[in-house]
Amino acid sequence: MQRIALLIFLCCPVVAIAADADRERPNFVVFLADDLGWGDLACYGHPKIETPNLDQFAKEGVRFTQAYSACGVCSPSRSSILTGRTPYRNGVWRWVPSGHETHLRASEITIPEMVKPLGYQTMHSGKWHLNGHFNSPKQPQPNDHGYDWWFATQNNASPSHKDPNNFVRNGNEVGPLEGFSAPLVADEAIAWMTNERDSSKPFFMTVWTHEPHLPIESDPKFMELYSDLDDPNLRQHHGNVTQLDHAFGKLMEAIDEQGLRDNTFVIFTSDNGPEGKGTHGRTRGSTGGLRGRKRDDHEGGIRVPAIVRWPGHVTPGTESNIPIIGSDIFSTVLDVLDIPLPSDRTIDGVSMLPAFSGHKLQRQVPMFWRTHIAPENSHAAMRIDNWKLVVNKDLTKFQLYEIETDWKEEHDLASEMPEKLTEMKTKFLEVWNDVESEGPSEWWENEAKSPK
Repeated sequence: MQRIALLIFLCCPVVAIAADADRERPNFVVFLADDLGWGDLACYGHPKIETPNLDQFAKEGVRFTQAYSACGVCSPSRSSILTGRTPYRNGVWRWVPSGHETHLRASEITIPEMVKPLGYQTMHSGKWHLNGHFNSPKQPQPNDHGYDWWFATQNNASPSHKDPNNFVRNGNEVGPLEGFSAPLVADEAIAWMTNERDSSKPFFMTVWTHEPHLPIESDPKFMELYSDLDDPNLRQHHGNVTQLDHAFGKLMEAIDEQGLRDNTFVIFTSDNGPEGKGTHGRTRGSTGGLRGRKRDDHEGGIRVPAIVRWPGHVTPGTESNIPIIGSDIFSTVLDVLDIPLPSDRTIDGVSMLPAFSGHKLQRQVPMFWRTHIAPENSHAAMRIDNWKLVVNKDLTKFQLYEIETDWKEEHDLASEMPEKLTEMKTKFLEVWNDVESEGPSEWWENEAKSPK
């Protein structure tokens, strides 16, 4: 009996220390919009769209003016957030149609897998789009990448954002739902926080909405805010962004109600620039004056909103022009938790933490983009400090921009600055070849050979 008592005495401090560590470790929420342009939020200058919750969120955190997605389209950007690796390196080189062979491979290491050994609970709600064989043993599913709980669609909400019927929860088809996609996705996250998680443990959560990606369908109460607009499609788009904002606000309110605000790191961003030409139909997103749109490696396709709130670590109401990219989220989470980066592979992203105190980020690998369906002359790009190189598909034409001063990419300096051009070309080709050597190049090579 004395021996048992001694063991209990010795173990109790360890248990107490572990519990204290869990309480001190922050929660993480990565909230991702779909096809939201750099200029689509009121706090990023949109003159008409109402986004009161995100505007308030920006007042509580830091708003980045030079934030990027890792690709000009959706699936690759998502893969980079979870792995910290540029898409052609991690294998998700293109947007993933249903039934396609491209997927986030089991060999990739994700944030959920990295944090679970520290006792983190992990949850995903919303669009997944990281495999072609969704909810099938043929390819890894969210649970295979470290998620304890998931509520997801393969790609878009179907038949539209209204009353979707294609969600799957933990491998089980949910069936028809009533409501609109973004609020439903937020409600699932809130229900998990309230009813499913162990409140004594920290969590990592990805909440990835479908809004404002097609097929757009907005709640009439949000469209009513734009009743002065004659174009019903414009009302649909603007209402859809407000619908997204409403869902974000619901989740932030739940975090507050559960007393989690002070110990929760939240980042809001988008997977790429806005769809379409922006002049007709429901694809009316704004690039804020940037060149190009979704699918393009000019700024309009890859520069996105990004706002971070982390009380006690981020100065409220600040603005940062330090460049960050979606792949930085992986390294940032690991840095916060003092987890070493994987040493057996290249990690392209870096920790954002220095940027929170105004310091530039030091990158071993430059920011690099390659978008498989980009326009011919902007198929790939690279940024180092203030310089950006835009490259055509054949790697024979190079555009050079001093991007901070020429953020609209109007003045190609390639012919005026041959030495800088040569320097950037040399580095670009080095990165290109390195990525090609590590990624599953047979996937894109086989597709290039297949009949169209």
